[in-house]
Amino acid sequence: MSQQSRNSTETHDQHDHPPGDSSAHRGHSHGGVFGPNTEAVFAVLCGTMLAAGVLVEKFAPGAPSWAALACYLSAYFFGGFYTVQEAIENLRKRRFEIDTLMLVAAAGAAALGSWAEGSLLLFLFSLGHALENYAMGRAKRAIEALAELAPETATVRRGDGVEEVSVADLAVGDIVLVRPNERLAADGFIVVGSTSIDQAPVTGESIPVDKRPVTDPVSARARPESIDAASRVFSGTINGANGIEVEVTRRSTDSTLARVVKMVSEAETRKSATQRFTDKFERVFVPAVLVLAVLLLFAWVVVDEPFRDSFYRAMAVLVAASPCALAIATPSAVLSGIARAARGGVLIKGGAPLEELGSLNAMAFDKTGTLTEGRPRITDVIPAAGVSEAELLTVAVAVESLSDHPLAAAIARDGRQRLANVNSNIPEASDLENLIGRGVKARFQGEPVWIGKAELFGTDGVAPLGAAAANAISTLRDHGRTSMVIRLGERDLGAIGLMDTPRAGATETLQRLRSLGIGRMVMVSGDHQKVASAVAAQVGLDEAWGDLMPEGKVHAIRKLRAEAKVAMVGDGVNDAPAMANATVGIAMGAAGSDVALETADVALMADKLEVLPFAVGLSRQTHSIIRQNVFVSLGIVAFLVPATIMGLGIGPAVAVHEGSTLLVVFNALRLLAYRKS
Repeated sequence: MSQQSRNSTETHDQHDHPPGDSSAHRGHSHGGVFGPNTEAVFAVLCGTMLAAGVLVEKFAPGAPSWAALACYLSAYFFGGFYTVQEAIENLRKRRFEIDTLMLVAAAGAAALGSWAEGSLLLFLFSLGHALENYAMGRAKRAIEALAELAPETATVRRGDGVEEVSVADLAVGDIVLVRPNERLAADGFIVVGSTSIDQAPVTGESIPVDKRPVTDPVSARARPESIDAASRVFSGTINGANGIEVEVTRRSTDSTLARVVKMVSEAETRKSATQRFTDKFERVFVPAVLVLAVLLLFAWVVVDEPFRDSFYRAMAVLVAASPCALAIATPSAVLSGIARAARGGVLIKGGAPLEELGSLNAMAFDKTGTLTEGRPRITDVIPAAGVSEAELLTVAVAVESLSDHPLAAAIARDGRQRLANVNSNIPEASDLENLIGRGVKARFQGEPVWIGKAELFGTDGVAPLGAAAANAISTLRDHGRTSMVIRLGERDLGAIGLMDTPRAGATETLQRLRSLGIGRMVMVSGDHQKVASAVAAQVGLDEAWGDLMPEGKVHAIRKLRAEAKVAMVGDGVNDAPAMANATVGIAMGAAGSDVALETADVALMADKLEVLPFAVGLSRQTHSIIRQNVFVSLGIVAFLVPATIMGLGIGPAVAVHEGSTLLVVFNALRLLAYRKS
């Protein structure tokens, strides 16, 4: 295998890397007079001239003596054209690759007068190389196809008119008109029209998703991260039967699709444990082979044979022992696995998390938004003595409207509905401060406000709860409610109880994960232990760890990791520290979320827990194929080296050698056809 074929697994442009960065793209362009297929055409011409030479030599005894030689020389030219280019480039970079070994062996055959055998070597090598590049190109094109999903132009409403502009020229705030059955040109939110959108290219969802306009464009514009999924749209997705108007929230270079393409490309350079092993093995094995070949050159001193035979055997061993199948065994599987995952709406950031995901035997899940819908609703409002429900809700809605936490959004949404007939004029709060894991602090009409869990009160200078508020919290927790205390100044206004429903299909998903070998699954939650236990029982989990602050989740993950390989599954925001301490961090609903895309090792683009078994199953299949490839690669080398020492010729050796390389590549390509179970 040539250096080019190894580099077909690297998609970085070299300008993205500093000089000397070994991960930069070093691939060769194998185009030419016959276009991108020139290498394959040259391989066929090499074979044709080889056949012509054999025919002249065997069946045309009256032909000029130079006729067969001319055919063989032509075969050498076509078969060695690209091999010479790559060998020269590799030697300039002080790399001794298989290209060089093949050229040395072909030159040796020519020196011995074995022109037909040398031509056969170059023919098989160039043909195998062309087929290998074609096969690896299939996996690479599966990734590059993602970048081609977005259209090149968009129809934009500007002023009183409509004009067509390049997608690259779209600006944040532009209004894009999307016709029925047209691909969306940018990330944004719907301002006019309702439709259904096929989001499969980005999130992997198989069924089109219903979309509607935002209710408050001003708020959506100010806080695009908090836009409801039913109004958010992504570049590269496909509109349904109705025309819509979309306000752009990201430039084309920052769209979710662009970020996914970039991260998938970068992922190919993050090596797995197996790949690091094979790299180390090659660094030891290749010099050992070179030493063996040099020793075999002097076999004629020990064995009663001419130097010609010793030289030939040494060349055959060089070809046979080249570990090119081993070198491409892992990258080809990783590339195919990452490409298939991306097509299924799962972003896996490299070979390391891809392999680790397949070796997990434990998982920890955040509760809100992961095992539950993430759309809690107000179930109980318990005002303190002398406080009306309207006063309690007015303060709560004013403060929580400033936050984008799911619980805050529920209080703001449901509270407004309850106040609709009582108090339509809700004053604004200010100076929101997020007390991570405990609640929030703000100011309302000149007074400080605290809203949060009971544990917020009585710590860090905040006065303890009164008896009435503490009793209300205890009652709510006994009923499995998530509870929030509202305090204005020095007064406890009361408590609000919320309930989040488990995700539809969560129980089935957890069962499928168990069937894949995830033996231990734990819920880690900041909620009270009683609430966490109630939800865990509903979804079928045996373990639930509640009352965990963010640092508590980190300690929990570290404890689990000391016992097993564990993944942390969350939303990528509040759970980022825990994800960073897990073997693999998995973010849910990462489409459109910068934080989730950046913090997780694995990002499920759709907000669907059901995708998780697909990701784990694909990873396990990838891990299995990598093991198969490594076994085949080492097995072939173990067979060929003694076989060539014992007299196997260069032609059969290179045929088996190239065959093994193609075998591992095509075995890896099976991952592109992996189906969701």
